[in-house]
Amino acid sequence: MQTPSGMDPRELMLTAARAIAVYIFMLIVIRALGKRTVGNFSAFDLLVALMLGEVVDEIIYGDVLFLQGTVAIVAIAALAYADSWLAYLHPSMEALLEGKPTIIVRDGKFERRGMRSERMNEQDVMAHLRAEGIHDMREVHLAIVELDGTVSILKREWADPAQKADVVKDAAREREQAIGDNDTPPPSQRTDSRSALNAA
Repeated sequence: MQTPSGMDPRELMLTAARAIAVYIFMLIVIRALGKRTVGNFSAFDLLVALMLGEVVDEIIYGDVLFLQGTVAIVAIAALAYADSWLAYLHPSMEALLEGKPTIIVRDGKFERRGMRSERMNEQDVMAHLRAEGIHDMREVHLAIVELDGTVSILKREWADPAQKADVVKDAAREREQAIGDNDTPPPSQRTDSRSALNAA
């Protein structure tokens, strides 16, 4: 018996069953890979997502055997898992595997070399600064294109808004307990340090 569209109901049921099985399996894989996979994509994460999407499509429509597709998904997921551990254990490998952050504005001026490597013109940079609420480029200490393509903005000290600790005594005491007399963080805790940026 066939449906009005000429398709065998059993084949439709098999497609639905494969889709459900793949959904459950992919949910397990994505949970195993961690939150980073479903956040903003790095180039490697995007490649993994595209490959997984292609394999899933083939499995659901029965173009490849479920077992073959499962093996491919496990292999891709294992590669992504190994990549994330390698980057965690050896930070220098992350730059090789996934690239490194690129500075596009430094101390209120365009960083042309970084803009060239990211193929961003002045209008692109300005648009990112506006999106972060920056009205005056001179306020920016660093603007950095991160591995996932987002642009992080670090303001100059004089452009930072007043903090609660600047006006509330309890908050000032709490800040003093946390950082002591030294307002400048140590290099290991600075987000704009050379090690954090992997800058040359």
